[in-house]
Amino acid sequence: MAEVGVPKVSVVVPAYNCGPHIEKLVASLLRQSLPAAEFEAVFVDDGSTDDTAERLDRLAAKHSHIRVLHIENSGWPSRPRNLGVENARGEYVFFADDDDWVADEALERLYACAKTNDADIVVGKMAGHGRPVPRELFRKNRFEATLENSPLIDSLTCHKLFRRSFLNEHGLRFPEGGKRRLEDHAMVVRAYFLSRRTSVLSDYTCYHHVQRSDARNVTATQLDPSSYFVSVRDALDTVDANTEPGPLRDRLHRRWLRNEMLSRLRGKRLLNAPEDWLEQLALETQKVIQDRFAPGVAAGLPPLLRAVAYLAERGRVADLRRLAHWEAGIAAHGTIDELQCDDRVVTVTISAELRSAGQPVGFRADDGRDVLVLPMEEIATEVLDATAQVRKARLDLVARRRETGDEIFLPVTFQTERVTGTAGADTVHLVHRATTTIDFGALNGGRTRGSWLLKARITNVGWTEDARLPLLFICRADGSRPRIRDERRVWNRVRSAVGRRIRR
Repeated sequence: MAEVGVPKVSVVVPAYNCGPHIEKLVASLLRQSLPAAEFEAVFVDDGSTDDTAERLDRLAAKHSHIRVLHIENSGWPSRPRNLGVENARGEYVFFADDDDWVADEALERLYACAKTNDADIVVGKMAGHGRPVPRELFRKNRFEATLENSPLIDSLTCHKLFRRSFLNEHGLRFPEGGKRRLEDHAMVVRAYFLSRRTSVLSDYTCYHHVQRSDARNVTATQLDPSSYFVSVRDALDTVDANTEPGPLRDRLHRRWLRNEMLSRLRGKRLLNAPEDWLEQLALETQKVIQDRFAPGVAAGLPPLLRAVAYLAERGRVADLRRLAHWEAGIAAHGTIDELQCDDRVVTVTISAELRSAGQPVGFRADDGRDVLVLPMEEIATEVLDATAQVRKARLDLVARRRETGDEIFLPVTFQTERVTGTAGADTVHLVHRATTTIDFGALNGGRTRGSWLLKARITNVGWTEDARLPLLFICRADGSRPRIRDERRVWNRVRSAVGRRIRR
């Protein structure tokens, strides 16, 4: 304990009509390796109309380190979180949502990381369940991360550990007043600029971020473009107030262009959007690109996203839809070339490529440059210049534990082969090959009990796509020799059985 009677961590949880969905988070808090005497959980019931209040009161009556505040409905998580901070007693504050859960050792490891590195903020590795998480940020531990030296800007949700005195010193709170979108961004971006030290803990999955199957998460409802972009501009204002024009500001601005605008104007996400909503979103995006972004913002994107930004800036909504139809067919395809096993060590070699509607994604040779081939004309060649990205294309192999969603980047050696396209000698596509050796005695720090899937992850010219490989590694105990289920053989047996039945 930092001081007698002062918890190491206060977990602040806004709760509204979560009912039984809160039980997974509660169970995870009661399983924490950090002793109950060393942390507290502060639940703030935001005027729930179901049985959430009663559930929480029963919980607090059984566990002295759990407290509950009841308030009138505010309609958004900001006020409950702020009140949670005001009532927290811990040296550090961790924000969790009522439908997510926390890994068993998360609080102990996050606090130890904070104390070892004297950090104002610790960002723990996240696993996404129907929600995206910042994969590149968690490729490795980063104990002195800054906005300049790491992709810290990719993590803007509040599910982090903050020194409570740091929050109070700078008045860091969530904006209140109705349904304010991106309330996390407003607080977290400012916190990053003010933090004396920020650490990223990537060798243990701390937080599980969930999209509920009933789509009842508070922020899951469709956004209103006009009010949403007010929040986007506020976040950009914070960046502008803390940076000078130049590469750093462009890189930080690029995060909002990529994630909050272009991601909604491409692929299946665009195709599933109502027409009038899409027109309004495209118009708001066009305004922000023209009013707020320097040329270097879009120029630093990979060519696919440059093309989307190019079309959006010019209001070419029909072409955005054409591009989305083509991109909706993009997928990574992987095959296993070789598999070797020696006790607990497995070596796998795979090949993978990106395809759309069964055809490889192609590049056209143009005066020594590789130009991305898209199904439309009238996009400037420099926008589609993919030369640099083709050189940086990579293939990762990722092990994902099926039971928990933990993902581990595996060490790989890889190479990329340029294959002449069927359209002629002036077009090529890329085939990536990678080899990894997995030691199940050491994977994930030896914590391997469970079933591990293997995925090939291609990153190139604006796509990061996973191909599930037909291997399942089953470890019955931590660090044990895996049982390997080769689903190619399973499928071949099923196909043979079906064939025999058809012949009969």
